[in-house]
Amino acid sequence: MTDAQNALGSTLRVWRDRLSPDEAGLPSGSGRRATGLRREELAALAGLSVDYVVRLEQGRATNPSEQVIAALARALHLDVAERDHLYRLAGLLPPAPGRVSSHLTPGVQRLITRLGDLPLAVFTADWTLLTWTPLWATLIGDPLEAPAAERNFVRATFLAPADRQWQVRSERGEDAVEAALVADLRAAQATYPDDPGLRRLIAECRAASPRFAGLWASGAVGTHDGDRKTITHRVVGDLTLDCDVLTVAGTDLKVVVYTAAAHSPEADKLDFLRVTAIRAPAASPE
Repeated sequence: MTDAQNALGSTLRVWRDRLSPDEAGLPSGSGRRATGLRREELAALAGLSVDYVVRLEQGRATNPSEQVIAALARALHLDVAERDHLYRLAGLLPPAPGRVSSHLTPGVQRLITRLGDLPLAVFTADWTLLTWTPLWATLIGDPLEAPAAERNFVRATFLAPADRQWQVRSERGEDAVEAALVADLRAAQATYPDDPGLRRLIAECRAASPRFAGLWASGAVGTHDGDRKTITHRVVGDLTLDCDVLTVAGTDLKVVVYTAAAHSPEADKLDFLRVTAIRAPAASPE
């Protein structure tokens, strides 16, 4: 099969070859014969099997899903125009304007790489978890071990059983966090009124959670931003950390990061967890 006949596969190879391990947040190592990513590295970054990446590049997998293409676009650090081109090569329509974006721009990708030694995660405007650092998984718990539906912070807060909810306590109290989340979701609804996933999330939570329904009926609008939170870790015990929520202009992506004051007991505990964390690329749930 020629490159012209397999435009998707040849384009994936070109974009894989141009992305260096350093840019992707991977150790470069020695003895590499190529400057770009290996297939197994791209597979790990996108949350796909190596065999599936091989079949995509060889033109033997011809109907990738939107979720697969979105994951590849994030892993390859594509800009919006390149992402849309990848969708079209896969025979898919690019994401429509006015929908909640799950695309990580190259700038956000570089930010994650530079801050990769912090507990950091990126959420969409509807609080769906997109990617996270190894220290986030070590501190909070590996999101891949939770049911896929609960990788949405709103669902995890209002619908997950108590023993599967994120065990993080806010200094403002649980009620304040819940109220802030619902107010934030209402603001997202105003920005993305035509997004079907956001409508389903709101309808599901209103039907299944009296607490969510009551807060939604209050009509509050706002944002969930900075907080002080205490995390109980099975190895190092309690850590009380600053939790900041940074919004990426133009996408409404939310970068959530935990930090501790230098030389504090919490900083020492984070240093210990950082050493014990598996040094892996930022994860993706796709």
